Amino acid sequence: MRDRQLPESVYNWTSVVGVAVAVASFCIIVLLLLIDAFVDATTAYLGLLTFIVLPIFVCLGLVLIAVGMLIERRRLQRGAHGHFRPELNIDLRNSRHRRAVAIFTGVTGVFLMATAVGSYNAYQETESVEFCGAICHVMHPEFTAYQSSPHAHVSCAECHIGAGAGWYVQSKLSGAYQVYSVLAEKYPRPIPTPVHNLRPARETCEHCHWPDQFFGARMMVNQHFLGDEQNTPHPISLLLKVGGPASSRSGSAARPHDSGDEGIHWHVSEANRIDYAATDDRRLDIAWVKLTDELGQTKEWTLDGEPVDQEVLDGSELRTMDCIDCHNRPSHNYRSPTKLVNQAIADGRIDRRLPFIKREAVTCLDDEYETTSEALSSIDEHLRTFYADEYPEVVEDQASMLDAAITSVQGIFQQSLFPEMKVTWRDYPDHVGHSESIGCFRCHGSDLTTAAGEQISKDCSMCHSILAQGSGPGADSIAPSGLVFEHPVDIYGEELETNCTECHEGGAEIY
Repeated sequence: MRDRQLPESVYNWTSVVGVAVAVASFCIIVLLLLIDAFVDATTAYLGLLTFIVLPIFVCLGLVLIAVGMLIERRRLQRGAHGHFRPELNIDLRNSRHRRAVAIFTGVTGVFLMATAVGSYNAYQETESVEFCGAICHVMHPEFTAYQSSPHAHVSCAECHIGAGAGWYVQSKLSGAYQVYSVLAEKYPRPIPTPVHNLRPARETCEHCHWPDQFFGARMMVNQHFLGDEQNTPHPISLLLKVGGPASSRSGSAARPHDSGDEGIHWHVSEANRIDYAATDDRRLDIAWVKLTDELGQTKEWTLDGEPVDQEVLDGSELRTMDCIDCHNRPSHNYRSPTKLVNQAIADGRIDRRLPFIKREAVTCLDDEYETTSEALSSIDEHLRTFYADEYPEVVEDQASMLDAAITSVQGIFQQSLFPEMKVTWRDYPDHVGHSESIGCFRCHGSDLTTAAGEQISKDCSMCHSILAQGSGPGADSIAPSGLVFEHPVDIYGEELETNCTECHEGGAEIY
């Protein structure tokens, strides 16, 4: 046998396979790093392979080398009849030992440096938006909604994890089960919300939305179009009384434009603490509300003013109200067909001159489809058939206008409805407002009363004033003191007594 360059224990097939796996994986990592450095357009999976998957194979190869050496050493020991030293024996006078030590030291140094760089990049990769949204097909609806949200330039990790190692570790442990669920196809469709182990909003939202800088009020114009032949505009101009807790915070003086502890953000004022109990997982059914003011005085509201059974409280989710209880869809808001079609008409993407386009667009969006491709085909067929049957002159003289409308409606579907994951806006109600989901009315104007019979107020003017509404005579003038809401269609005063959601869900239910 010729003189070998390394110790005898290295020469075994297990270690040879380990060397091959480790070296091949490391070379592929280097190749992928070069591709990432010099190629502009790369796949979202590149980082996953480079910094997470392949390093596992490098480590596996190193483990195989060590295991093979241990097994081979024991085999040599059994065949040496006691002449093979069992303990670790390094003799630097032996050239083979010197060579082995040099190789081990060099490889260890390279491995440690690569581990440091790789660990940092693995951290960056798992915190990236692409890792959260683009790699996993299950997240396609959430990622699509996120890209058109007000938080599109805020990374997923900034809201879902936040700063600090504790929540980072907790999120990765939670994510391990989610990876298993995806691989084993154990995940529900649609993904249930709310996320019950989400980090408290004050530790994430308030990094940007600083409560001391909430402002008093802002004007908002909601563009509405009726479902009649003319798609009649019916805009509503609101003065939203955002308010906020600025005046109640120590060291903060109320500014002239602040409304102090009034308005919508009164709910999260540090001068008040609101606790509530939700009896369902979606936090829609509220059984108990408790208000604690800055003096420590409390007031409780319960269903019909009756004491709440401890058994009900034990089976409910008890929460202290924060941002997420109203702003529950800040980045993944699946807006209803009604809102999206209204916006498309207002923007000019859908031409209002097409008769009944508002009604027909909402109708074909609010249908049941098995796949997105089926939906896109059905939308095209529905609109073309309707206009061919009812308004053939549109097909003949305004074909380009109709084509543009069809393309826009199909785009709305692709951005907001995902049949493969069974995702619709009805599955993810937005609690901001009350026009299409119960939202504010979960508490305000509900059956919750104090023992003395006091209800949580349903006075609309506490949160907003209607400055102008409709498109009839005088609609262009502003009423600073506010107007009483008038329903576009006369429903004999029911709009003042009945919640909007009794009739409106954002779909074709009213057509």
